[in-house]
Amino acid sequence: MDILDTKTNCAEENMQKDAQLLDELDPNGEPLLHFYRWEGLSATYGYFVQPAEWFNLEKIASNHVSLARRPTGGGIVFHIWDFAFSFLMPSGHPAFSINTLDNYRFVNEVVLDAVKELFTLQDPVELIAENASTEVLDSAHFCMARPTQYDVVYQGRKIAGAAQRRRKQGYLHQGTISLAFPDLALLQELLLSKQEVVRAMSFYTFAPLGKNCPAALLEQTRQELQLRLQQKFVEKLQAIAYTSS
Repeated sequence: MDILDTKTNCAEENMQKDAQLLDELDPNGEPLLHFYRWEGLSATYGYFVQPAEWFNLEKIASNHVSLARRPTGGGIVFHIWDFAFSFLMPSGHPAFSINTLDNYRFVNEVVLDAVKELFTLQDPVELIAENASTEVLDSAHFCMARPTQYDVVYQGRKIAGAAQRRRKQGYLHQGTISLAFPDLALLQELLLSKQEVVRAMSFYTFAPLGKNCPAALLEQTRQELQLRLQQKFVEKLQAIAYTSS
């Protein structure tokens, strides 16, 4: 597996890099794990989301929030309290599947192992078997407002989710792992009259570091999580190579 760390960039540059990596992915090459960070407050949204329908763009500008469209699908993700990464799987690899859910489970099994190793929690962390029910219709447009099949959850609340895009040369998986609890007042300010969505995010999101997490602890946790994700991906891919040989 290849590892690429492009460090800190604005949201648009991070998403453009992922799109480029997918375009240039060798179907017979190695899987690629892409790490990156965000310049200040950031949010990304799925390929088919119209930002003007969901964001208060005036408040987005005054709070200096960097916005970008992801090359994958899915809803809105705020990259303020999370750890984000991308994984690219070539179509020629034995672990590649034409079934998106199989690929989603493959990656989130790695995330599950990393989260379980890093955080000591009272109850089991697991992959949810099916979509969670919700009465908030707009939840589908917000990644952390509703757990969906094969998300990583704790006590029914979402720790990690993702979006994927599959092309003939392979797929791009863009993942987010919740670390600290969101500032709900800030979310209310940045969104257009979506109080129910913010409440859903509050209810359905689990953050291992809790509320009011110090910036230093958040950064330290991101560094530790990056190392564990890299290790777990290597172990899983090595196991597949062994059984396929």
